[in-house]
Amino acid sequence: MRLFWVLDGNPQAVRAYAIQTAAGMDESDLIRAAQKGDRDAFERLIRGYDQSVLRLAYNLLRNEEDAADIYQEAFLRVHKNLNSFRFDCSFHTWLYRIVTNLCLDQLRKKKVRREEPSVVETSDGTRDRLDMVHEERAASDPQRNVLSGQLRDRIQNVLGSLTVRERMVFEMRHYHGMRLRAIGEMLGTTEEAAKNCLFRATQKMRVALGDFV
Repeated sequence: MRLFWVLDGNPQAVRAYAIQTAAGMDESDLIRAAQKGDRDAFERLIRGYDQSVLRLAYNLLRNEEDAADIYQEAFLRVHKNLNSFRFDCSFHTWLYRIVTNLCLDQLRKKKVRREEPSVVETSDGTRDRLDMVHEERAASDPQRNVLSGQLRDRIQNVLGSLTVRERMVFEMRHYHGMRLRAIGEMLGTTEEAAKNCLFRATQKMRVALGDFV
């Protein structure tokens, strides 16, 4: 940060120069600047992952309050441990590894059961989020609407019966479209291990959804 003080120590000029400099940085530059204490660089770095981290946490936990807690804790850990980042993987992978590990701990702690609700309060009362997701697609076809609801319930039951790691891998692969190699890296395991975990989860899902597929 000493570089910024060449501007005659004027705080406004210093901040303006810092923001302008950060704007022209790529992610690696932002990380290195943030590691040296540049707050603007750090804020710019995490801003690009803000919504994706919250979305990942919610999709894995299916609970708004828990997801918000994980979101806060994840960025606190990033801030605390950024100096330990050594560029041996992408920042995206490193950040998601923190998020997924926190989610794993949370799921294990709560011993998630299949009956865990994923609901939200709306003007029409309590609604299941998955109902709201599928509603628009199914509304034009009453029969499809019924089948969609049944399928949703069946999927939720199966997800609840998976091991924590199987559920994590399945959701990251099918709901987030992540590659198995990236999933393995985030979970601190190999691509092959993630692939085997996904296979087990998929087999369980196929057996449970046999009459739907």
